[in-house]
Amino acid sequence: MADRVRQALERAHPAVFAAVAGTAGFCAYFAMYAFRKPFTAATFDDVPGWHMALNYKIALIVAQVAGYALSKFVGIKVIGEIQPRHRAAAILALIGISWLALVAFALIPAPWNVAALFVNGVPLGLIWGLVYGFMEGRRISEVLASMLCASFILSSGVVKSIGTWLMTDMHVDRFWMPAATGVIFMPMLLVAVWVLSQLPPPNARDQAERVTRAPMTASERSSFLRAYAPGLFAIVLAYVLLTAFRDFRDNFAAEIWTALGHGGEAGIFSASELPVAVIALVAMALVIMVRDNRRALMVIHAMVAGGFALLGLATLAFQMHWISPLAWMILAGSGLYIAYNPINAVLFDRLVAASGRIANAGFLIYVADSFGYLGSVVLLLWRNFGQSSVNWLQFFTAGAYITSVIGTLLTMLAALYFYRRSAVPASKGAASPLPGVAAARA
Repeated sequence: MADRVRQALERAHPAVFAAVAGTAGFCAYFAMYAFRKPFTAATFDDVPGWHMALNYKIALIVAQVAGYALSKFVGIKVIGEIQPRHRAAAILALIGISWLALVAFALIPAPWNVAALFVNGVPLGLIWGLVYGFMEGRRISEVLASMLCASFILSSGVVKSIGTWLMTDMHVDRFWMPAATGVIFMPMLLVAVWVLSQLPPPNARDQAERVTRAPMTASERSSFLRAYAPGLFAIVLAYVLLTAFRDFRDNFAAEIWTALGHGGEAGIFSASELPVAVIALVAMALVIMVRDNRRALMVIHAMVAGGFALLGLATLAFQMHWISPLAWMILAGSGLYIAYNPINAVLFDRLVAASGRIANAGFLIYVADSFGYLGSVVLLLWRNFGQSSVNWLQFFTAGAYITSVIGTLLTMLAALYFYRRSAVPASKGAASPLPGVAAARA
């Protein structure tokens, strides 16, 4: 059966292939979030055994994000070097470890169960790169990546809604709720990963337009980073702001919605994230219309800058009482993800394609992610120890303005750098290298 499926996918029309591959990637990463985010739907007030100055929920989030950030640094090497045939098995093994950590979280009393969230975060940090490896280097990578990105926008709200439902309607204990949510999504995970394992590699036309994708050695990764250091520094710094603020919004959505007068409404998480997913998906998928890789880089940077700007403008509109809390959260979320998704999925893919180098975009994503989640840990600790007197809504509003202004400026600087590096026009659809960059391995 596996051989027949693989052969059918090789012969499939691009639209059919995109539907199958994109749905499989969407479902695989959607399921991963069921092992990562459900615990954030609980408030964890008055936890027996917890007597530290650090808020218990913040301690849980810091522990998980610290493990996630560590995984991203490890992933620079692992994702950059892993062979494609090992991806599917690695996804299942890593998520299995993360679920066992959730069981340990329920069994071990506080404060020791905080360590279980750290263990939970370490394997999950590698899943994005493993799933994305099936998506990159194709002429339809933007469509596949947009579907993949839509998964974590939607899934975060959905799994928190399910977590809330398990606690309120099914009376599942708040400490067992995360593991129970993971069990619900295990069948989806297994089917999705099996389909991903049947996808054929990029074909000759894909390689002609987006260059060959292959594992990279440490020296090759260092060479690539040095070649584009100024532009990468600016865009990674903007991504750090995005990741930290996006993660804060996601992790403390329950507290923010409570401050906005919608506390305890299980459906509010999904209701606010579905429009965000649609808007962000459509915006990023449109990049596929730009075949020239250099021009696409500029379009992507413009999209990122526009997302940063929308975040700030939506916050201003809310403070001026022009829009409702729900509209604000939808527009702010849309701005965040319009900026976040392209960097996380298509910007580095197009940069590799424009460079002409035999490489992979996965390691670049993990360079950005590693610092991004490190920034998320710093933001959480600063919120607890430096801004504890500021309420959740005030902190979120101030963060939106800071992220918007600084992020827009950094993105414009990165765009200027890459524009100057790619001043010589490339032929339509070609994967011509940027000036001064070798077209293949030495």
